[in-house]
Amino acid sequence: MPVEYNVVIADTTCFIILSKIDKLQILKQLFTTITTTETVAKEFGQPLPTWIIIHSEKDTYYKDILEVEVDKGEASAIALAFEFEKPLLILDDLKARKLAEKLHLNYIGTFGILLKAKEIGVIEAIKPLLKEIQLTNFRFSESMLKEILSIAGE
Repeated sequence: MPVEYNVVIADTTCFIILSKIDKLQILKQLFTTITTTETVAKEFGQPLPTWIIIHSEKDTYYKDILEVEVDKGEASAIALAFEFEKPLLILDDLKARKLAEKLHLNYIGTFGILLKAKEIGVIEAIKPLLKEIQLTNFRFSESMLKEILSIAGE
C-alpha cells in the first residue's frame, strides 16, 4: 500500500471485529503501525499488540466537545487526528464517519480495510471473513454483504 497517510488512527470497533475473527494482524500488514487513544484502548478491554501505539490526545477540551455527537472512543480518535498531518481514521460508526467527513478528515471502515487487504494480496478472499464476522455480534445488512462482495469481485 503506498504511503498516503502519516498516521493511521483506529477506533474500537475495528479492533473488536478483527480480533473476534483472529485477523487483527491485517492492520499491521497494511499499515505497519496503527495509533489509537487511551480511551479506545480501555474500550477495547484487552491488551493491544505492541505494534499499536497508544497516544493521548492533547486537546481534551476538543474531545469533550466532539463527545456531544459521538461516543468517547470516536471523539478521542477524531481529536487525535487533528494533531497530525495527513491522518487516516478507521471508523465504522455512521455518525462518526459523517462527523469526520464534515471535519474534512479521511477515513476508512473495517470493510474497506478488508477490501484493501484483498486488493494488495494480504488476504485471498473477503467472503470467508465476512461469514466469520456474521457469526459474531457485529451486525450488517444483507445488502451491505452483497455490495462488499461485488466490489471484491466475489
